[in-house]
Amino acid sequence: MIAFRNFALRRGERLLLSDVDLAMHAGWRVGVVGRNGTGKSSLFATIRGEVEPDRGDVDVPGRVRIASVAQETPSLPDAAIEFVLGGDVELAAVIRAEADANAREDWEAVAAAHQRLAELNGYDAEARAGKLLHGLGFPAETHRRPVSSFSGGWRVRLNLARALMMPSDLLLLDEPTNHLDLDAVLWLEQWLLKYPGTLLLISHDREFLDGVCTHTLHLNDGKAKLYVGDYTAFERQRAEHLRQQQIAHEKEQAERAHLQKFIDRFKAKASKARQAQSRMKRLAKLAGTEAVRAEREFRIEFPQPAKLPHALLRINDGECGYVLSPRSGDGTRGADGGNGAGTGGGMVRILSNVGFGLEAGDRIGLLGPNGAGKSTLVKTLVGELPLLEGERYAHPDLRIGYFAQHTVESLVAGTSPIDHLRELSPDSPTQAFRDFLGKWYFPGDRAFESIDGFSGGERARLALALIAWKQPNVLLLDEPTNHLDLDMREALAEALSDFDGAIVLVSHDRHLIGLVSDSFWRVSDGVVKPFDGDLDEYAAWLRSRPSNEQARAPAMPKAVEAPPAPAKPAARVNPHRLGKAEARVAELEDALAEVASALADPDTYADGAKAAALGQRQARLQAQLEEAESELLALYG
Repeated sequence: MIAFRNFALRRGERLLLSDVDLAMHAGWRVGVVGRNGTGKSSLFATIRGEVEPDRGDVDVPGRVRIASVAQETPSLPDAAIEFVLGGDVELAAVIRAEADANAREDWEAVAAAHQRLAELNGYDAEARAGKLLHGLGFPAETHRRPVSSFSGGWRVRLNLARALMMPSDLLLLDEPTNHLDLDAVLWLEQWLLKYPGTLLLISHDREFLDGVCTHTLHLNDGKAKLYVGDYTAFERQRAEHLRQQQIAHEKEQAERAHLQKFIDRFKAKASKARQAQSRMKRLAKLAGTEAVRAEREFRIEFPQPAKLPHALLRINDGECGYVLSPRSGDGTRGADGGNGAGTGGGMVRILSNVGFGLEAGDRIGLLGPNGAGKSTLVKTLVGELPLLEGERYAHPDLRIGYFAQHTVESLVAGTSPIDHLRELSPDSPTQAFRDFLGKWYFPGDRAFESIDGFSGGERARLALALIAWKQPNVLLLDEPTNHLDLDMREALAEALSDFDGAIVLVSHDRHLIGLVSDSFWRVSDGVVKPFDGDLDEYAAWLRSRPSNEQARAPAMPKAVEAPPAPAKPAARVNPHRLGKAEARVAELEDALAEVASALADPDTYADGAKAAALGQRQARLQAQLEEAESELLALYG
């Protein structure tokens, strides 16, 4: 159980939380919600012992194992799967001890290490780490790649996998879905539902909160209130609570007025003095119920397009990908991680035979795992990436509003919202800028402040405002919600629903993409095709896929891209050789399982020589299995 008693917390001079008294019990999955800046992440830091409360106590049992996601990942040479295994600190130490003991041929130490591995369920640890990586979108061929070779977003996923690998009683997750695609979000939701410990989850994804949480902790106006149920249940309970509070306030105000009127009228009359005195005491005892202070409701809008032709944009028989500048290396992956089937001449082909069109009023959600080519398709529609083959038709009156995953980071440091608008429209009057920015919640002097002091959510809102200023008739939005809180996401969903132009949306936020999109297209395995169903059907379809589809998962982006090697003609696989290779792998896996079973038996260690021999045999079999798997993969190649 985690208990807060008379808890108060400040950030500098600002009081974040005060008079918090509540308890959260073992096994609860608690969604922590509230607007940006209400103290959610600071609350997590206090639970981890990184921040001291300004008043009161936080009681976390001393033996509770706490897991959370690290904010940064160093550029390590370690293989991804080893990095994830390192999340289980004790297990990683035993594995290192076993390796050291093998190296110095200390068979008693090897036997002791094996016994400890059995106690820690260590023999299936690598398989568990591999499942975590696979669920978070890492194909099998990337599991042995060094951590340093992954880009920032993929390293965030590695940190998440490492935290999930750690045996824990309390799991703290702060916006875990921000760098995940929808497929990985759906997998994570299922994983958390099976987590046996206590979960505290900060998220701005209401569908994710609804799918996972048993309780909701709402931080607002310096207070923390715990509700039973998921986010939708919280909204319903809070609305009823506020309604009852307002009714009680109005009733009390009416009683106050009635009592005061009697006191004012009769307090000077001797015959009524006793009654007036009684009413004065009653007035003093009234509770003083506060009126409901309406939270500011965000509302934004995209101006209606000046011109809205019917046929706006189309790709016919498109081959989408990248033309890479010549340099040494053998990389074959595109910048967003799609499968790079090299075409020679420094080209990386991501999507083939693309037929995709946009007409006025279209609202299309793109589905598919990260790295499959969604961003490639969007960049090709924008015109940022030229087609390798095929035709891109754009109407002369086409005006695109494009939000890319890097848009927020591309805002110019040291400049103001007004400066950014002036860059777009040098001849427009400053008052027009101020009026427009006020509608996007940058009022008064805020429009002239440097964006250096803006939060991530404010920067994202400014980036969307700059798009709206251009009055586009097509919106191409690639993960626009990563920095937005729940209220701003709701406002964006409403604004997009009112927009008359065409929309293509990539988002892991099911609430947003479900409200905005009328149809869905799936980008995967190098093709773009319609998905006949809604998001619930897509989630069910993902769960129904056989696990061996991992082999067809998209390749991961490398940290530094290099031009592809010339394409090789596909070789015919000899069925006899393939069958022998598969049988060899199965044989070695069975032998390893037998050895692991023997090593897991405590009686084995009564005979030190036998245990040592088994340890040596396990090492040999593991090496042979890795070699056999490499040969099998080469045949599949």
